[in-house]
Amino acid sequence: MKKLSLRRDLAFILIALLVLLTATLACARTVQDEDTPFWSVSDPGVTSSKSGSAPVAQAAGLPAQLTPSGPLHTPTPDQPHLMPTLRADPVDYSVEEGDTLGTIAKRYGVGLEQIEDANKLANPNFLHVGQALSVPPPTPDGTAPDFKIIPDSELVYGPSNVSFDLESYIQSQGGYLAGYKEEVNNEPLTGAQIVERISQDFSVNPRLLLAILEYQSGWVRNSDLNKKAKNYPVGLENPQREGLYYQLAYAANNLNRGYYLWRVSGIGAWVLPDGTILLSAPTINAGTAGVQHFFSTLLEREEWDHAVSDGGLFAIYYALFGNPFGYAIEPILPDNLIQPPMQLPFGKGEEWSFTGGPHGGWGDGSAWAALDFAPPGDALGCVESDAWVVAVADGLILRASNGAVIQDLDGDGLEQTGWVVLYMHIESRDRVEPGTYIRAGDHIGHPSCEGGISSGTHVHLARRYNGEWVPADQTIPFVLDRWVSIGTGEQYDGYLERGRNQVEAYAGSSPKNAITR
Repeated sequence: MKKLSLRRDLAFILIALLVLLTATLACARTVQDEDTPFWSVSDPGVTSSKSGSAPVAQAAGLPAQLTPSGPLHTPTPDQPHLMPTLRADPVDYSVEEGDTLGTIAKRYGVGLEQIEDANKLANPNFLHVGQALSVPPPTPDGTAPDFKIIPDSELVYGPSNVSFDLESYIQSQGGYLAGYKEEVNNEPLTGAQIVERISQDFSVNPRLLLAILEYQSGWVRNSDLNKKAKNYPVGLENPQREGLYYQLAYAANNLNRGYYLWRVSGIGAWVLPDGTILLSAPTINAGTAGVQHFFSTLLEREEWDHAVSDGGLFAIYYALFGNPFGYAIEPILPDNLIQPPMQLPFGKGEEWSFTGGPHGGWGDGSAWAALDFAPPGDALGCVESDAWVVAVADGLILRASNGAVIQDLDGDGLEQTGWVVLYMHIESRDRVEPGTYIRAGDHIGHPSCEGGISSGTHVHLARRYNGEWVPADQTIPFVLDRWVSIGTGEQYDGYLERGRNQVEAYAGSSPKNAITR
């Protein structure tokens, strides 16, 4: 049998490991999910193959199916997508601290009962550190449908969202969402403000989030909801994730995960909470993969089949906004797309540390779009720094709050179109103000730990184009002062190369990761 370590599962996936948060100068967002294998996932809360429940939509009194008011059609199938090969051999695994059978099954893309049967476990809910398990290869139960639910441009926060008035639409529907309020990080927000924040941060289409809310709990059009629908609006029944903000963050993160894994041929099957394993249809698109993946983390086979059919989320979307393919803007990333010139995010003559290679742009589900840099100094952890993060290019500052600064590079004042740069963990002290047009090299602010979760003072730098996170290790090179980002297939690991010079990412300060403009 082939023996694999837990860390080897990270190759060619886009999922951030929560344990990396303890590494010096690493960073992530506030909403985290556990790592998953390169082709499958299930809900991290699952501890038994018998778990799962019907969609909250049924409890909220929504009809089981809505018939679209116009002709039902989606585009002809895409060319067959390159699919990853499923694991064919058993794996020897040694239980580590914090493991449950559910997390192990999720990591290796198998049903709980498969591991239970292979190891003849008397009590599957009790494991001890060091216990030897044989993890059998996945046994697919069939192929998922090839019905295309949404175009790619309706998953991302892209050009089709420019004219959408989120606040007015929510109020016009008169549902529970219209009057909802919640405190997020000590800041009172309305329902519309929460949807907008999640859409902008994760770069996920607000229309898609609203359709999921309506399908799962009736929040958009219904005002009389039961307690479960109010507490768990997207259907994740986890007391630690009650409320609209955490529920939508979970949804956006997992929509992104399916979308971006599909983009790099990093996912080929869905593992449902009941242990069902369905091979992905090779002719779906990335947007549909995102939706199928999201529902695979919550719904067992019968409910999942309905959710991804023409009578499921697609019908709700159609009822709320019309045919989603009527909004299609394809392709999101033009074939001839080239990054505009960019410089390193600090001043000339300064020596910073390259602390993070390609990793998630926002949340652990998005593309590996980000790189990390830490300021000069030997101090470790979250310390105040007077060093300056500077603009990598000319552009307009659109947003600056909660540690994040968004810069629009094409000058149209819209973050849904063209090239956009995210600077994260920027201290509020001396931070650039929205509405300021700055040139490359102008001050953005000081690096810090503000915003999300960070174990050390640094700046997290990422790119988007037309709302899509652009990976730092794929076909559109991330180039800063002619330094080119090179990934290794392991999150946070990587190099910056310029000619014969090479700097390796390292979570700390060392001569091998020192870089100077």
